[in-house]
Amino acid sequence: MNKPMNWIVAALIAGCVSPVAFAQTNDSTATPTHADKKAAKEQAKADKKSDVAQAKANKSKTEAQSDADKAAADAKEKDAKKE
Repeated sequence: MNKPMNWIVAALIAGCVSPVAFAQTNDSTATPTHADKKAAKEQAKADKKSDVAQAKANKSKTEAQSDADKAAADAKEKDAKKE
């Protein structure tokens, strides 16, 4: 075979072998290690803290918007009374 054909064959073989090797190293059915469990627990804690912080931010935003709406309504009422 000539050189370009050798490169093509080598690339095809590498392409076929790589996913198999990758699949073997990333077996999702393997039992989680202690480190995996600890990382998952820490991630759950972080997610919970993030959810609480987001809820507080949403509440503050809603209250601020409510206050702004009330102030706008009061201003319109004052303008209407002036006329």
